[in-house]
Amino acid sequence: MGDRGSCHLSRLLLHLLLALSVLSLLPQGMLGRPGALGAEEGGAGSRAPPRRVKRGWVWNQFFVLEEYMGMEPLYIGKLHSDMDEGDGSIKYILSGEGAGSTFTIDDSTGDIHALQRLDREVKAQYQLRAQARNRLTDEPLEPESMFIVKIQDINDNEPKFLDGPYRASVPEMSRIGTSVIQLTATDADDPTYGNSARVVYSILEGQPYFSVDAKTGLVRVSLADMDRETRENYTVVIQAKDMGGQLGGLAGTTTVNISLSDVNDNPPMFDQRLYQMTVQESAPVGSVVGRIWAKDRDIGVNAEMTYSIIDGDGRETFDIRTDPTNLFGIITIKKPLDFESKPSYTLKVEGANSQPDSAQRAPFKDVTIVHVSVEDVDEPPLFDSPSYYVELGEDAEVGTVVRVVSARDPDAANNTVRYDIDWSSDPRKPFYIDVTSGSLRTVRALDREESVWHNFTVLAMEMNNPAQTSSVSVAVKVLDVNDNPPALSDYFDTHVCENAKAGQLIRTVTAVDPDDPTGGQRFYYSLAPEAANNPNFTLRDNQDNTAWVLTRRGGWAKREQSVFYLPVFISDGEQPVQTSTTTMTVRVCSCDHNGNAMSCSAEAYSLPASLSRGALIAILACIFVLLVMILLMLSLRTHRKKPYPCDEEENVHENIVRYDDEGGGEEDTEAFDIAAMWNPCEAHRHANGGQGKTRQDMLPEIESLSRYVPQACVMGVGLGVGLGIIPGGGGDGDTGVHGYVLAKLLEADVDPCAPPYDSLQTYAYEGEGSVAESLSSLQSAASNNDHEYDYLNEWGPRFKKLAEMYGVLEDGHPQSPVW
Repeated sequence: MGDRGSCHLSRLLLHLLLALSVLSLLPQGMLGRPGALGAEEGGAGSRAPPRRVKRGWVWNQFFVLEEYMGMEPLYIGKLHSDMDEGDGSIKYILSGEGAGSTFTIDDSTGDIHALQRLDREVKAQYQLRAQARNRLTDEPLEPESMFIVKIQDINDNEPKFLDGPYRASVPEMSRIGTSVIQLTATDADDPTYGNSARVVYSILEGQPYFSVDAKTGLVRVSLADMDRETRENYTVVIQAKDMGGQLGGLAGTTTVNISLSDVNDNPPMFDQRLYQMTVQESAPVGSVVGRIWAKDRDIGVNAEMTYSIIDGDGRETFDIRTDPTNLFGIITIKKPLDFESKPSYTLKVEGANSQPDSAQRAPFKDVTIVHVSVEDVDEPPLFDSPSYYVELGEDAEVGTVVRVVSARDPDAANNTVRYDIDWSSDPRKPFYIDVTSGSLRTVRALDREESVWHNFTVLAMEMNNPAQTSSVSVAVKVLDVNDNPPALSDYFDTHVCENAKAGQLIRTVTAVDPDDPTGGQRFYYSLAPEAANNPNFTLRDNQDNTAWVLTRRGGWAKREQSVFYLPVFISDGEQPVQTSTTTMTVRVCSCDHNGNAMSCSAEAYSLPASLSRGALIAILACIFVLLVMILLMLSLRTHRKKPYPCDEEENVHENIVRYDDEGGGEEDTEAFDIAAMWNPCEAHRHANGGQGKTRQDMLPEIESLSRYVPQACVMGVGLGVGLGIIPGGGGDGDTGVHGYVLAKLLEADVDPCAPPYDSLQTYAYEGEGSVAESLSSLQSAASNNDHEYDYLNEWGPRFKKLAEMYGVLEDGHPQSPVW
């Protein structure tokens, strides 16, 4: 019913406005006095006084309601001129904003209509221009005039919260009436017309915790002592309604999410009254032992904790700090632990809030007990010092005791400790350490100029458990001893000009010394004793570690003497005094006017430089002939027959013929002819021209010299010659051996290239094919007297001769072979 009444009232207002618009558009002639202009006629020289001409129409503003929903165009008003007699001779023209698209005019009657639905929130007014023209001539009958069409507002927009939904926060335990958030709803309707834009706020959801001010939209706390730990988040729905909240007004809503922020209203509490922790005694300082936590229901900075050890026997041994989150307490080692001295500790730890409580009292606190047990471990030896520093003179003798290092086993077992040096720390190895006493000694001479510092590592290990090893650094500084003589620091060569006068400076000398005395270097210069009375030069010590070499005379000539030698004696100022003598070479030179050397060598006599072309060609030809002769002589020498080389390395008394394969004994007919061994005469015939069988697979490395001389045909010698063994017996055997030896001696005497020794061919082993096996005596460990040769009689006729040579005589005594 309320909405319908409001709609009827709006329509009545619309009709009233239309009536007012029509009245305002009536021309002046319809309202009163006509506006026609007339021309007055007068005499000559007289003029009618000017009078004001009124316009033919009077303009006012047009008003039209927005949001017209009718089917026909909305009538806005009517234009009419007092010149219009209704005969259609006047044409009305409309121009300006929206003319032709939003607004239209009947050019005959002047009626204005709206063609589109108008919205005040889009455009509140339009400026239009109107003019009356003659329809036939299109001449303006009235000046163009402007009028305004204003859009009248109706309540067609609900209030809106432009920034919603909203988030807000309020501290927990806030009092009633505490402001939470300011809300503002915007209504697009005209606030100057009616109650369309008058907004009233109300809360739809969120009681009894929060409320809203109806006029301002301020949200406040309406319930005291709200606890975040009980409930943290709330959702509040706020409504904004126009028309002052009356029936028929439009409404809009928004949501406000309100959270309670934390305040420090809860004390911390440890989750345990007693903490048990263990740590090994070998843990280094700073190691973490354990962690404790005093829980707090608050959050953020109100839950941050600070921990401290307030009592206990471990206050000096352990420390506690807060972790990066400021929630947990971390217990760490402050001093080294030793199970043997103290196996357990008790700590009283306090945890307190870093922020005061909400009542601005002292921070909340809580206390707990921490018991720390130390576990025993097998520890490495412990040195009595963390490092060692020693100063030692470089003149210390080898074997000097540098320092005694000491380490002990900290465990209760107190095992024996052994010492060693980590040689990788000092590869030069100048020191030695006694494995039992730890005494450091020098093993070679020290030289400060070679190395000032010696840094190395000493190891100590348990004898029963070498894996338990500790180390310590030892620094030995080598102190300087004056053990190096000074020497000149510059070149030892200088010059003197031929035009130099007596007392002229020719050189400034300085010295260097690798030693480093405490008070600095001090050098003394003088000429060597043998040159103290040198008539040519003198040496002046400047007492500033330099000296001048001066001339004693003038008139220098390099043709007379071009080089002088000056021995300089230098000594240092330390004890023991070190001296040296250095010889300077002074050359006589030709110099320019500035004293710069131009030539220091004696001038040679010049020869004529011009030679004729013929003489030069003759010299070259002689040189060429000489070179050809030298080459020819070298070539002839290389083709000359060389004598037999007598290399000392090849001076052996035996030529051993070696075969790389084993022979087949008597069955091997390819290696040699066994018949030739039985009959040496036959062998000689084959050697002189016969077609004897020779070995095809391998030749001896050194051939026997026996083939170069003829040999006598002696029976019983064939086998000995074939084997390289020359046995001797009685009778014809002696003659054959004697002849063979003479022949060999003659051959050696007449041959200038023959080596001065005999040739002996030895067959070390005959092979498995022979029933006699090896007959060589080279591998026999017994003498001939130790052998019994009676078994040769059992070998058959082939070995009859050997049996006669080595067999037993009739008197029972064995025969001895003759070589």
